[in-house]
Amino acid sequence: MNETQPNNPLHGVKLADMLNYLEDEYGWEGLAERININCFKSNPSVKSSLKFLRRTDWARTKVEELYLKTIQR
Repeated sequence: MNETQPNNPLHGVKLADMLNYLEDEYGWEGLAERININCFKSNPSVKSSLKFLRRTDWARTKVEELYLKTIQR
């Protein structure tokens, strides 16, 4: 049952891929400036950030929004 989701630009994009893309684009300091969460400020790493983002819906939403804005530029 493979349904496509043409109206969902995040369909098929993993959170880890989004985070890696944003970290490459802005760096940890740039991410912390754009999204004010501690996992980007204090000893940032992909692993710890993913753990936090998977448990925290509002933070994940902010990362997804920034990712969408970034890829649309």
